[in-house]
Amino acid sequence: MRVVIAEDLALLRDGLIRLLEAFKFEVVEAVDNGPSLLRALTEHRPDVAVVDVRLPPTFTDEGLRAALEAREKVPGLPVLVLSQHVEQLYARELLSDSTGGIGYLLKDRVSDVSQFVDAVRRVAAGGTALDPDVVAQLLTRHAREEPLQALTPREREVLGLMAEGRSNAAIASALFVTEKAISKHTNSIFSKLGLPPSEDDNRRVLAVLAYLGT
Repeated sequence: MRVVIAEDLALLRDGLIRLLEAFKFEVVEAVDNGPSLLRALTEHRPDVAVVDVRLPPTFTDEGLRAALEAREKVPGLPVLVLSQHVEQLYARELLSDSTGGIGYLLKDRVSDVSQFVDAVRRVAAGGTALDPDVVAQLLTRHAREEPLQALTPREREVLGLMAEGRSNAAIASALFVTEKAISKHTNSIFSKLGLPPSEDDNRRVLAVLAYLGT
C-alpha cells in the first residue's frame, strides 16, 4: 500500500515513516510543505495520504488546502488528516466530499499504534476514521440548525458514533443496547435528516458528513 506523508516536524515525519514501513506500507514520499504535498499527491497518486494541517510556509492550513486541491485533480484520493487542531471550515469541506476515504485524527489522541494503522488502512479502503472530538465540534457547530434539533439526545449519540465510522453492532455495544434498537435509531436519523437509509456503513457515514458539511 503506497503512502505519501506530509509533516513539517522532522522527528515526527521520520517516526511516521518508520511506523508505516514496519507495517508493510510503502512510503513513496514524505514532504514538509504544502506545495510539495500537492506535487507528491498528483504525481504519485498514492493509496492513501497522511497529512498534517499546518505546513510551511505560513503554518495555517496549507496541508488541508493541498489535500483538497489534490482531490480535485485526483477524485477519490484517500486522505487521513493528522493534526493538533480542528480546522472547521476546510474540515467540513473535506468531509462533505463523499468520494474516496476520509479521516481526521487529532495527534494528541493517537496513542494506540494498532488503532492508527487500522485507521490508515480503513481510509485507504475507502472508509472513514474520525476522532470523536472532531465529530463533536462539527455537530456543535450545527446544533442550532432545525434538522438536528429534531434529533433526540440518543439519536445524537448514535449519529456521533456513526460519523466515527462505527457499525451498528459497535454502536450497540458502546451504548449497551441491542443492535435492533440502533437500527431503529439509524432509520429515524436518516428520516429526520432527509437522507435515504442504507445498509452500507461507509455510504451512510459519508451521507451524514455531507449533510454536516453543508
